[in-house]
Amino acid sequence: MRVIDSHTAGEPTRVVVDGGPDLGSGTLAERAARLEAEHLDFCTSVVLEPRGHDAIIGALLLPPSRDDCVASVIYFNNLQNLGMCGHASIGLGVTLAYMGRIEPGRHRLETPVGVVEINLRDENTVSVTNVESYRHLKDVTVDVRGYGSFTGDVAWGGNWFFLVKDSPIDLTSANIRPLTDLTLKIREALEENGITGAGSAWIDHIELFGPPRSASANSRNFVLCPGGAYDRSPCGTGCSAKLACLAEDGLLEPGREWLQESVIGSTYRASYHLGENGAVVPTITGEAFVTSDATLIFNPADPYRLGIRSEG
Repeated sequence: MRVIDSHTAGEPTRVVVDGGPDLGSGTLAERAARLEAEHLDFCTSVVLEPRGHDAIIGALLLPPSRDDCVASVIYFNNLQNLGMCGHASIGLGVTLAYMGRIEPGRHRLETPVGVVEINLRDENTVSVTNVESYRHLKDVTVDVRGYGSFTGDVAWGGNWFFLVKDSPIDLTSANIRPLTDLTLKIREALEENGITGAGSAWIDHIELFGPPRSASANSRNFVLCPGGAYDRSPCGTGCSAKLACLAEDGLLEPGREWLQESVIGSTYRASYHLGENGAVVPTITGEAFVTSDATLIFNPADPYRLGIRSEG
């Protein structure tokens, strides 16, 4: 199986170029559902140890089904598919350029949640115009066992987020463990209280905000991803959800740039315009770098060829 690895603002992406499972016919959303339901072993084998780790996001590269798209892609982690992934879309853009598949300029990608546009600005810089993003619930308060009450917004940016404005823990890399513990507990509390996204969707990302370290940035964040790892980047879909909340609160006008800083200090530039349905259409710009072009080997005698999964 050929894979090309990259990182976007520190967050890794593994693009599966060939050797993935046969997902049959149907829409990309239908094939993505089939990947999650029938081929989770493939997903874990690609992203988990011993070949990877919890933070890696997989991207299964497929031929486009639309004439206006350069590729189709299904993003996945060690638990499930992701509807959309901002950092992986930036990484995929740089990877497609590395492969000689695209040149600088605007290109369209088909994802299970809709078509997104990538603008390859140079060999390492990509702007992603995301799907329409919106706030679903405002100022939701939840009691978190051992921590107290937290108030946040539920918003969609291609994935579902619970966004907490003021983190009680300093957002530094030295606090990754306590920040992870806190956000896991917040997610558990949301589940216990039946707080969901639209259509009873699981809120699988938790995002904490605080003041930036850089004088040029607007905010710093910490993002818990579905599998329990933290996002090294500022999180593209999380920034999209944040823009939706800022726009609805009248705190950021269309076209104005927001510089979001991650917990490790990497940054994305984000802005939005209003979509046809009144929701915000975010554009996220970041840098990615290819780190390896490799062949994964799956020896039938290897007891961990499908990845090392936690028990329970």
